[in-house]
Amino acid sequence: MVPEKPMPPNTILLSGMMRELSATPGFTEALLSQLNGGKQGPALMSPALIKTLRQMILGKDWQGLDRFPGWTLSAINPTVKIAGRIVAKKDDGTQGEEGVDEYAPIDDRPQSTARIQPFFDLGPYTLEKAETVDLDTPSTLPGFTSDGIVFQLGNGIARGDGPNASLAPLHAESQRLADVMNRLSANALTGAKTVTATIGGHSATTPQELMAALAASGHTVTVYDARYFANFGHFHLNGQEVMMPFWMNSQIVIPGTNRSLLVPVSHAEYEWQIRAPKDKPGINASISWYFGIDGKSQFRTMDTQDQAWVLGRHAHTYTDKDAIEVTRLVGRMIVAFLHQHIRRPDLPFGGYYPLGVCQDGVAAIEKKMTGKDTLFPNTADIALFDDPRDAEVNTMMAAIPKDHDGGEPDPERIFGSLPTDDFNAITIPGLADDLTLVKTAWQDGSLERTPSWMRRTMMRLFGAAAIGLLAWIVLWRRRRHTR
Repeated sequence: MVPEKPMPPNTILLSGMMRELSATPGFTEALLSQLNGGKQGPALMSPALIKTLRQMILGKDWQGLDRFPGWTLSAINPTVKIAGRIVAKKDDGTQGEEGVDEYAPIDDRPQSTARIQPFFDLGPYTLEKAETVDLDTPSTLPGFTSDGIVFQLGNGIARGDGPNASLAPLHAESQRLADVMNRLSANALTGAKTVTATIGGHSATTPQELMAALAASGHTVTVYDARYFANFGHFHLNGQEVMMPFWMNSQIVIPGTNRSLLVPVSHAEYEWQIRAPKDKPGINASISWYFGIDGKSQFRTMDTQDQAWVLGRHAHTYTDKDAIEVTRLVGRMIVAFLHQHIRRPDLPFGGYYPLGVCQDGVAAIEKKMTGKDTLFPNTADIALFDDPRDAEVNTMMAAIPKDHDGGEPDPERIFGSLPTDDFNAITIPGLADDLTLVKTAWQDGSLERTPSWMRRTMMRLFGAAAIGLLAWIVLWRRRRHTR
């Protein structure tokens, strides 16, 4: 039984919302359409996942709904064609559904704004124009608005999150800084004209140079490696937050039960907190970077209010030269992903899953900076990372574990992905108790794994073979005795 209580204030489970509204004509299909067509959330809702979700709702499987989908990553992979380059054979023996070419030629021609625009936001800048951006003057961009972010769906349902009280007022400066950081990253593209940013008498043509310039002009620059529970719905019902994690099977047995530990997928990102010097004007902004469900690896603003249950933790904090180095590595990641998009523009889902999810890039940089990687899951198909121009990124991506082949993730990565070190802070019903039992078993050496599908299949085959052999021996002996 999946626990449904206790619940935090002003929060409702996904099953609670569906119990209340699934009988409303057209509501279920409208909700599924939102999940299938939107760009929000940590996981693309592939046809197989949508079908499973629909079956749970129509079958009133509220228990399953509150641990949806509860699959291993190896089970999810085929539903999203993670490789993105599988060629299927038709019944007549010919080939169809041509996938993305693993060996697509490198495209080192001069790039244009139009070509990268589907995969990258440049704000008001272009690749064709060289210019200098004066950051000593205040941003003239508009402030925060929920237009295009929050949508009213009827029946008391809203999708999207409103403003964060402390971050939304910084939107104009944050948006300008994100745009400039993206454009400085794009300076490395073949044929791009050079854009320069200036502040306090310092100039920068790369993201890391801009962070150094901000620090040299008296700004405080802090970079956080942040983890959250990912919210794959972003729904609100009559003002209540709808708890919608995306659950994965960790292949770890919960001690004293016959259940496998299911964990909500986490979201990982790097966050830059820029604060002006106390004694003079400057920039106050907060921006982030991750590779998202929109297929874009880029700097973004941080100004919406997360739902309370997603929590939040800074796994690492970087300042001074380390903050500049993380920024440099992120800039290299951005260019590497742009090279992938230019070379393979038809990657399914904008490359989300084949090139990794939000965790992969963060894990690769964490490994480079600390020698450890503490994120799960990683989905990148390393065969795609072979562009010699991106040798550093290729090496970093190859150094982190891959989870798409059904391997058993290290417990350190399961717990490292969590958005809190305090299990008492977790408000998802039942999760804290399960994590406590598993962590105790991990620490005392009694942790057990659930058998994989392959192991179960092989065990059944061996069992059937053994029974068949035993039956044959018995029959042979009876015949021999009769003779």
